[in-house]
Formats: sequence, C-alpha cells, structure tokens
Amino acid sequence: MPGGRPRSFDADAALDRALEVFWRQGYEGTSLSDLTEAMGINRPSLYAAFGNKEELFGRVLDRYLEGPGAFAADALEAPTSREVVERLVLGAVELTTGDHTPRGCLSVKSVHACGPDSAPVRQDAVGRRKAGEAALRRRLERATDLPPGADPGVMAGLVHTITDGIAVQAAGGRGREELRQVADLALRALLGSDQR
Repeated sequence: MPGGRPRSFDADAALDRALEVFWRQGYEGTSLSDLTEAMGINRPSLYAAFGNKEELFGRVLDRYLEGPGAFAADALEAPTSREVVERLVLGAVELTTGDHTPRGCLSVKSVHACGPDSAPVRQDAVGRRKAGEAALRRRLERATDLPPGADPGVMAGLVHTITDGIAVQAAGGRGREELRQVADLALRALLGSDQR
C-alpha cells in the first residue's frame, strides 16, 4: 500500500491530550509512556505522526500559542496601549488559573524547568517568548498613547515579567482572585490610576 496504512486515531485530539500532559507535568516531567497513554496511541504511531518527543513538544507549543495562549496575539490588536497591556496582564491571570486547564503557563514552565539535556527545547521556548516580547515592543512603538518618556522596549520587558510572575504564582497555587488583585495593582502602577 503506498504511503502506509491510514491513521486510526484523530491527530488533533491526540495533540490536545499531549498538550494537557506537557502543561501539567512540564517537558522533562513527561515520559513517552505518559504521552502514549494520554494520546491513546503506541510509540511507533507517535513517532510516525509527530516525530520524537522534542518535535512533538514543538507542535504542542504551536498549538498552545494558537489555542489557550492566543489571547496574547489578540491583545496586540487592541486600539490603545492601555488596552493591550490590560488584556495581556488580565489574560495571563485567566489562562494560568483556568478551571479546566493545568495551573501556570506551559511556555514559562518549559523555559524554567529544563535541564542541560533539554537545551534545544528550552531554546525553542525562549525564542518563542522573545518573539512575543518583540511583537509587544513593536506594538508599543506604534502607540500614540504611551506616557511621556516611556520606553516601549522596557515596558514590553516589564509586562512580560509581570505575566511570567503571574504564571509562576499560579503554578504555585495562588488563586484567581488573589492574582487578579495583584494584576490590578500592577496595572495601576504601569498605567496610572485611571486603569479600567
């Protein structure tokens, strides 16, 4: 048969299940057995459809950024810099404290919890995060409503530091309401007292 047998599983559903496992356990904390069990496939099928664990994780990161993490790209379309920053910070709270998703952020976990053997995975995640920060900087450079003297690059770095901190605190067990209060305070400090 040319091209081999057709797949007997839903690749998109399997990828979603892999995303959930990686999000909950991190890259290094997830074994191939964890993945095959969650995805409902055997190792040869995993390799044939997704490549090795590192390649699968790259596809999972894409799916995460296009799915649960898509609020970040959407936020850049807001009409004012104030709304961009609000949507990013408040969106981070919602993403990382979801009722039906693992706590924390898959991208932040993969940057902070990879050892030397997983350096390529960490570098990929770092590169994606840098690209997100650069996109925010470019959006802020186009803004006409930044406070006088505000540096778009520094502000983009600060916003990413805040959202990363929210993700770390959520993974550590802080609740949505508590993190929402932290986010509101951070937004007042960043944007002034007329926030929202």
